[in-house]
Amino acid sequence: MGRKFFVGGNWKCNGTTEEVKKIVGTLNEDKVPEEDVVEVFVSPPYVFLPFVKSLFRSDFHVASQNSWVRKGGAYTGEISAEMLVNLDIPRVILGHSERRQLLNETNEFVGYKVAYAL
Repeated sequence: MGRKFFVGGNWKCNGTTEEVKKIVGTLNEDKVPEEDVVEVFVSPPYVFLPFVKSLFRSDFHVASQNSWVRKGGAYTGEISAEMLVNLDIPRVILGHSERRQLLNETNEFVGYKVAYAL
């Protein structure tokens, strides 16, 4: 078997419920190669994670746009890996350039996030 490809879309801080329904409907109708060749995922804003997961066809996946470096606690606006697992969202984007630039996330900090997420 050859190399497996990952195709994903980060929705960033965009979308309304109606827009999400339309996008997911369009994606669900698309034809893609078998899952052993390509894995398709999207990363909607946190508020839409369970909603998108409930609408998505079973061979497509949902990923979080970020996760916190610890188990949880008094970290306003963050989401922990445990919360994502509880939602059955086992995928996450970490080390995104926007978070590095706008929030000054360093390689070291991203490394901590990756280690915790794994």
